[in-house]
Amino acid sequence: MSVICPRIVIAGTGSGVGKTSLTLGLTRCLARQGLRVQTFKVGPDFLDPSYLNLASGRTCYNLDGWMTSRDYVRGLFARATADADIAVIEGVMGLFDGASALSLEGSTAEIAFWLDAPVLLVANVHGVARSLAATVKGFTHFDPELRVAGVIGNHGGSPRHRALLAETLSGAGSVPLVGMVPRDSLPPLPRRHLGLVAADHAELGSGLFDTLADACSQHLDVPAIIELARSAGPIPIEMPSLESAPAQAPGRTIRVGIARDEAFHFYYPDNLQELARRGAEWVPFSPLTDRRLPEELDGLYFGGGYPELHAARLAANASMLADVRDYAASGRVLYAECGGMMYLGRTLTTSDDGEHPMAGVLPIRTAMLPKLRALGYAEVRWRVDSPWGSAGEAMRGHEYHYSEMVEGPGPTDDWEAAYSLHRGLRHPWVTGLSRGNILAGYVHLHWASRPAAAAHFLSRCRRSS
Repeated sequence: MSVICPRIVIAGTGSGVGKTSLTLGLTRCLARQGLRVQTFKVGPDFLDPSYLNLASGRTCYNLDGWMTSRDYVRGLFARATADADIAVIEGVMGLFDGASALSLEGSTAEIAFWLDAPVLLVANVHGVARSLAATVKGFTHFDPELRVAGVIGNHGGSPRHRALLAETLSGAGSVPLVGMVPRDSLPPLPRRHLGLVAADHAELGSGLFDTLADACSQHLDVPAIIELARSAGPIPIEMPSLESAPAQAPGRTIRVGIARDEAFHFYYPDNLQELARRGAEWVPFSPLTDRRLPEELDGLYFGGGYPELHAARLAANASMLADVRDYAASGRVLYAECGGMMYLGRTLTTSDDGEHPMAGVLPIRTAMLPKLRALGYAEVRWRVDSPWGSAGEAMRGHEYHYSEMVEGPGPTDDWEAAYSLHRGLRHPWVTGLSRGNILAGYVHLHWASRPAAAAHFLSRCRRSS
C-alpha cells in the first residue's frame, strides 16, 4: 500500500529558533480553514505533543528513527493520517541533529527522508541578510537527497528586511522564502524546568493558539506552504511486524490501570493503542484525586510527569498510597517510569527541600536537583526476566530528568538491578529496580523498539493474575 497524505516538516537550523510556536500557529491556521490536520513530533518528546494535541484537536504522535524503525514510522504515519487532509511534522533540535554525529539516525532529516516530506527550514534572521543564503545553501547541499523546499525567517525586522531576505535567497538560486515573522509577533509559551509546561486549557488560555495562528496567517505564505505539502509523493508502506501480531489470547480481558492526571501524563499514545489493539483495556485513574485504585486490575502503569510539583497532594492521598502498596504486595505486574518510579519510592524531596512520603513500594528516596541530571537516548538490556522481555533482550528509550536517587536499596533489601544501560558509555551503567513482577527505572521505553514487548507484557499480566 502507499500513503498520499500531503505533508510538511517544520525543521530548524538549531534549537530555539521558534519551531514549536510556528508549528502550533500553522497547525491552528490550517485547522481554521477547515482542514483536518494531523500533527507529529520528531524525537522522544512528551511536552510539545501536548500543545499540538490542543492546536489540532487530534492526537499528536512521536516519530523517532532511533527508538523505532523506518517501517514503524511509515506505518504509524499511515494509520494516523488515514482520515487527515494534511500532516504537519515538527522537528527536533537542528535539521540534522540526532543520535549520531556521523549519520541521520534519530534526526528530523531522517524522518523527512523516510516520509519523502518537503522541509521548511526555520532560521533566526535577527541581524541577518545575505548570510541567510549561505546558511540555507549549507543545509540544502549537506544531503542533496533531502528536499528543503522553503525557508521561514523568525525574529525578523521590517518589511524591507523581508524583501532583502527574499532577494538574497533568489539571487543565490536557493529555495524561496515562504515567510518572515517579525520579532515579538509570537507570544511566549509557558516554560518549566523540563521545557514547556504540559499543555492544558486552564494554564494556556483559549487565545494562545489563535494568536499564533493570526501571526502565521499574516506573515507566512500559507497557500504556498499547502502547495508544498501537496507536492509530496506517495510513500510505500510495509506495516511493522507488531501490527500483524495476534491479539491477546482468548479469556478475560486484561485490565491495566494507568495513572493519568496533572502529575502523570508522559505516555506515547501509540504504545497505549498497541495494548488496546491486542484486546487489553486501559483503566485511567488519578493518584491525586481518586481515593482508591480501580478494581480487578491485572497490571498497573505509572508513567512520567511532574510528581514533584504535586508532591504534597500525592502524599496526602493516604488511601491511594495504601492501595498501591497492597497492589504491589499482591504479586501482579507493576511498571513505573521516571516520575512514576519517584512516586513508588519512600520519599520525594522537592526543590524547596520539602520531603514528602510516597508509596514506599521501592526502597529508594529521590530528590530534585537544580540542574539537568540526565538527557539522551538509552538502550536497556534486561538483567532479569521482566514484564517487557526476558533476561538478555534489549529495548530502547530515553532519559530526561532533574531528579536523582539519593538512597537506593540496602544490603538486606530483596531487589535486583533491572537492566544495564547503554548510552554511548564505555562501560554500561547498571540501574533500574526489579523484584518479581515489579519493574521501575528512569528510562521511558518505546515498546515498538522490541515488537514482541507488548505481547510479553500482556502474557505476564495474565499469568500474574
